[in-house]
Amino acid sequence: MRKNSKESIVEAAVFLFNTQGFSGTSIRDIAAKAGVNPANIAYYFQNKKGLLEYCFTAYFENYLKEIEKGYALLDEGAEVALKQIVVNLLKYQCQDIQLTRFILREMTLDSQMVREVMSTYHVKERYYFKKVLERGMRKKEFRNHSVPYLILQIKSLLNTPFLNSHYVHEVLHILPHETYFVEKYSRDIYQWLDAILCEPKPYDNRRIVSV
Repeated sequence: MRKNSKESIVEAAVFLFNTQGFSGTSIRDIAAKAGVNPANIAYYFQNKKGLLEYCFTAYFENYLKEIEKGYALLDEGAEVALKQIVVNLLKYQCQDIQLTRFILREMTLDSQMVREVMSTYHVKERYYFKKVLERGMRKKEFRNHSVPYLILQIKSLLNTPFLNSHYVHEVLHILPHETYFVEKYSRDIYQWLDAILCEPKPYDNRRIVSV
């Protein structure tokens, strides 16, 4: 199906931001790549900063929805909810690896945009992870650990394949764009969670989270 001009602009911008950097990319570059008139970019996004804000907002709004889908399973158990959040986020990030990589790289910078994301979307993300982890410890599903450090470890596992894909390939012999990446990598994370966090239980009592 043919993309509309707005989709083409976003796709072109993400590609160029990744390859040339945000500062090194002009509105004319984006328009040429998207095959549209520069006026179209002004119509949809006003300017390059507006286009950047759109990319961030669209990415994190949908990112949070994937967390919320897993969090909704909390009454079935903290382990089930946490593992579902993991696989949901991996699938989501793999849907558009270029956008994911760009957003995660931008999040390493100290900018007004990043500070706004940290004060909104990341606060919500930490809230959901904290609630799931604390519920699991309270219900004796999880061993007692430092919740902040667990959140950092889980975030690192989720982000590293998209920030350092070549290093991940050297270690795990798999890349995020490969079709079976989500299945293999999510199961690797499950094994880590079982070994580090989850209390031992009979295998047949453990619900298998679909990948």
